[in-house]
Amino acid sequence: MDGSKVCKKTVIPNRSKRFCIFSISHYPQSMTQPLALVYYEKLMPGSQLVNRLQDLNYLVRVVNDLVSLQESARNEGPLLAIVDLAGGGAVCRAIAELKADAATQHIPIIAFAGEQATELQATAQMAGATMVVGEATIANYLPELLNQALQV
Repeated sequence: MDGSKVCKKTVIPNRSKRFCIFSISHYPQSMTQPLALVYYEKLMPGSQLVNRLQDLNYLVRVVNDLVSLQESARNEGPLLAIVDLAGGGAVCRAIAELKADAATQHIPIIAFAGEQATELQATAQMAGATMVVGEATIANYLPELLNQALQV
C-alpha cells in the first residue's frame, strides 16, 4: 500500500445545508494496532501468548533471537515487549541492554518464566524488566498485566 489516498470525500445534500462526510477508504493496519514484540523459546505458552495478544487487537511481531529483539525494538517502535526467560542469562542481558539504550529504555518489558525459576525472575527484575511473572500468570491474566505494565 502506498498510503497516497487515505480519505474519500462524500458530499451529502440536505435541505438547507450541505454536509461533508469523510470516510477512511484504506489505512495501514499498524496505524490502529499497537505493536508488541514477543520473544519465546518454549512453544507453550509462547504461541498461546501470541494468539491472545492478537485477540486483544495487538499487532504481534515474534522475534526468533535476542539480536532481532533489540533491532526490532530500536527500529519498529513497539508499545511493549514480552520475553520468555527460558533462555536464561542471555535474556536478562538483552533486557538490561534494552533498558540501557536511550532509544528503547521507555519500552515496558514483561518477562515470564516457570514458577520454580525464582532466581532467574529476580535477575530479570534487576536487569530492568517492568514486571516478571510466572507462565501460568501470564496465560491467565494477560489483559490485566498489559494494563499494569503500560501504566508504569
